[in-house]
Amino acid sequence: MSVTLVTGGTGMIGSHVVRALVARGDTVRTTVRGRSRTDNLIGVDAQQVECDILDRRQVRRAMRGVDRVFHCAGLTSLRASADLQFQVNVHGTRIVMEEALKAGAERVVHTSSFAAIGPAERGSTADEDQMFRAGRFGLAYVNAKHEAEMIVLQLAAAGLPVVIVNPAHVMGRGDLYRSSTEIVRRFLRCEIPAYVDGAICLVDVEDVAAGILLAEEKGNVGERYILGNRNYTLDRLFAELGRISGIEPPAVKLPLPAAMALVRGLGALPGRPAITPAELQASALWWTFRSNKARRDLGFKPGHHEDSLERTIAWYREREPLRLRSPGARQPLPLRTSGFTLQQVERFVSMFAG
Repeated sequence: MSVTLVTGGTGMIGSHVVRALVARGDTVRTTVRGRSRTDNLIGVDAQQVECDILDRRQVRRAMRGVDRVFHCAGLTSLRASADLQFQVNVHGTRIVMEEALKAGAERVVHTSSFAAIGPAERGSTADEDQMFRAGRFGLAYVNAKHEAEMIVLQLAAAGLPVVIVNPAHVMGRGDLYRSSTEIVRRFLRCEIPAYVDGAICLVDVEDVAAGILLAEEKGNVGERYILGNRNYTLDRLFAELGRISGIEPPAVKLPLPAAMALVRGLGALPGRPAITPAELQASALWWTFRSNKARRDLGFKPGHHEDSLERTIAWYREREPLRLRSPGARQPLPLRTSGFTLQQVERFVSMFAG
């Protein structure tokens, strides 16, 4: 009996891939670390094997009898150190791909990230052919995801039948580790004191899982496919979240240098900072993409973008009803006052600059 292996099956994307594969009729095996939270796999008919992707012997055992591999495991936190980013996302990917090649897997899908492509030029969108120039930003997660792709492509040239997918910023249900949907949670808690001029492409996790299965069925070996949906400026995203949730959007938009000074000041205070310099730097970039290739070659058809935001908000309200602000909540008065003042200054400067 053929077996389909999913690494990282307890995570947001991985668990949706597992469910989609089970629904397709596959016999599914998924890797689970000893400390993994398995909430996302409750009631799912899939074999769970304890396996850390950094342990080659465990990965080799997990590969026995496997003919398809979906590599969804990885580290997504921008707060993790560069060493940990490269250990998990680069070295871990190398181990999984090398063992898949040795095991004779007939088909492999590597779940990468739009980070591996790098941000678009401000005001534009990028596609799969964009040359990677994001190393200059010094973001360890971005550099690690790009390096992992280079390894995957080298092994594709060595005979590994692998296809790469690059999901955009993932929304929806199941983000147990509060990674990509953390921005929504912070919004619902009124914990975004200020923001900068950036943009981001969002996509629902269910659409990503569907796109990953389509890549396995129809994708060309050695090619990558962006799985995205709606591109938002942060202004527009916060306005949309405010309309859906009933919570007032952040009031203060700052130039990047001023915001960075604020974030570094907050980071000096006791406790976990609301945002780190790396997260702020990333949010100031233009992560906007076109998914034309996936739509054309794979038949990728993401759903309505508002539905995804609604599902994300509903999921957090179910899990943390007492920790989130209620509809009608406003930003703290000092922030509203600062936001109004900054708006007036910008209008004054624009009037004289024009």
